[in-house]
Amino acid sequence: MRPPAARKLPLPKGDSVQGLRVRPLVRVENLAKFFPVRQGLFGKLRFLRAVDGVTLHLLRGETLGLVGESGCGKSTLGRAILRLIEPTYGRVVYDGQDILPMKPHELRALRRRMQIIFQDPYASLNPKVTVRGIVGEALRIHKLVQSPSEEEKEVALLLEKVGLGHDAMGRYPHEFSGGQRQRIGIARALAVRPEFIVCDEPISALDVSIQAQILNLVQDLQDDLGLALLFISHDLRVVEYISHRVAVMYLGKIVETAKTGELFDKRYHPYTRALLAAIPVPDPGRRRLRVVLEGEVPSPLDPPPGCAFHPRCPRAQKGKCDKETPELAELLPGSNHRVACFFPET
Repeated sequence: MRPPAARKLPLPKGDSVQGLRVRPLVRVENLAKFFPVRQGLFGKLRFLRAVDGVTLHLLRGETLGLVGESGCGKSTLGRAILRLIEPTYGRVVYDGQDILPMKPHELRALRRRMQIIFQDPYASLNPKVTVRGIVGEALRIHKLVQSPSEEEKEVALLLEKVGLGHDAMGRYPHEFSGGQRQRIGIARALAVRPEFIVCDEPISALDVSIQAQILNLVQDLQDDLGLALLFISHDLRVVEYISHRVAVMYLGKIVETAKTGELFDKRYHPYTRALLAAIPVPDPGRRRLRVVLEGEVPSPLDPPPGCAFHPRCPRAQKGKCDKETPELAELLPGSNHRVACFFPET
């Protein structure tokens, strides 16, 4: 049984090259990733729609925050963009090149320009290799150093850049704290001088006291190196702090995207309103409108017809939302605030 074919969806205005003043560094068009699932030995083969027709773009030096509940497909989308997992269909255009048709040897040269910082610094580092070996491996693979002494010097500079000393080079990952391990992971990602980094919830496994340090480090590195970041998180306060724009994801789809300040000031999709209403308010005297969602998140194995959010939406209209799929479109031409909703909160 084959996975469902790509649907012919028009691109939102502004996500095409012609619609932007500058060419995006990363452009994703109608990207999908379906995982085959068979229940039982002789069960019917079904497809889990982890990412289902996502379109977005990312400019050079920009941070795009990607938010949503656990299981909505955020991490799968980040890995599919990098081709760490192969998309089912769609396009990923990196600096004008469509990377999905590329063969492994063609993609290898591009790997230098795209990197990832993983969520768990405990699991993403090889416990049997020293920090010098972990950070220096990519330098050797991509032939960025000519000798062991040059490699040692480059690794020392990278460790200094992320706030670790020269003495860290000969030590193993288990000898470091969680925050220090994540700094090692960041140094490893920076070793090949990338332009684009997927930050897959890089602080969620760390103590709260360390999270701000890592966030500030990432921001400083972005300013110094001009990096483009896809920052994946379920913490809206973190996304508000670090992102230029925000994309909200629900059940494998993007439901709203806008500049950060505008999204937090004027959120139009009912799901976005519910997410923002759940952020704790530090001032006990300040009130916020409470939004309660009915029901549970549908299974990506059996998504509802029409709008994926309609079973939980207080504004859903029978005969429309349960039959038709809303496009991610601008509310006002030129606003760059896009919502996938037939009846947005206005």
